[in-house]
Amino acid sequence: MSYKQLTEGERYQIYAMNSVGCKQNEIAEQLGRSPSTISRELKRNKGLRGYRPAQAQRLSDNRRASAHKAIKVTDEVKVWIEQLIRQELSPQQVVDYLERHKNLSLHHETIYQLVYADKAEGGDLYTHLRVASKPYRKRYGHYDRRGKIKNRVDIDDRPPIVERRSRIGDWEGDTVMGKGRKSALLTMVERKTLYTVVVRLTGKRADLLAKAALASMEDLKSKVKTITFDNGLEFAEHEEIARGLDADIYFAHPYASWQRGTNENTNGLIRQYFPKGTDFNDVTDDEVQAVMDRLNNRPRKTRGCRSPNELFMGQRVDLLAA
Repeated sequence: MSYKQLTEGERYQIYAMNSVGCKQNEIAEQLGRSPSTISRELKRNKGLRGYRPAQAQRLSDNRRASAHKAIKVTDEVKVWIEQLIRQELSPQQVVDYLERHKNLSLHHETIYQLVYADKAEGGDLYTHLRVASKPYRKRYGHYDRRGKIKNRVDIDDRPPIVERRSRIGDWEGDTVMGKGRKSALLTMVERKTLYTVVVRLTGKRADLLAKAALASMEDLKSKVKTITFDNGLEFAEHEEIARGLDADIYFAHPYASWQRGTNENTNGLIRQYFPKGTDFNDVTDDEVQAVMDRLNNRPRKTRGCRSPNELFMGQRVDLLAA
């Protein structure tokens, strides 16, 4: 016959009989339990104020939860965790993904422990963890050229619905500069879903950026209502972009990066793959596409653990597929 855990009711009976001086054999006989079970219960689950049933139940529950969690991290689960970490998901995103797609509940600290255990054994899994760093911010020279964009429309005139993120179609745009400011990426992020478009620019001129923006967004034209840009002169051809995409374009205030916080945060994520000093002239379009796919397939805590691809395209990608 297999052992059955003591119930909370039995613990109250143990407490009551023990309080009036009953011997452990008497308590065991009354409950139909082994004397060793009663002895073990009184030793393992007593606190500073002696044996108390509510406290004993909590201690028992905590031990069982810890044991269950250890069992859940099987070799198969460890393989899943490694696959997801190597795709640059954070431990919390790994937890969210496994809970949603594998019906497996873990704590993010469990993921960290596995990663650092791997490091202690000489593994490189820890190198795929995202580290805290200063967010990327475009640098400008002492001569401020911003604000000279012709016919720019200020963010103050942007419809309030954009701020609410209640619809798909409102984008933020910026550039990520390469080594020596001689190369760049154009990044576009949809505010509601976080869907991201990343394009390698062939030059810094405004006409080349406009051409790249139109080419990359042409298939998404029906899902573009507004775009909010930074004030860099590379966006001087904004009117051409607006005509091509049939969209309204607005400009954030100078030095107010928080007004495009979604885009700024995304640029920081991109820097994980292309750190400062990267010459984008040496980066291939396939490499840029791979980073774009990683970002769009990554589950986002702020979006109910769904990925931008799932929210924007209606496509769910199995990150654990072979």
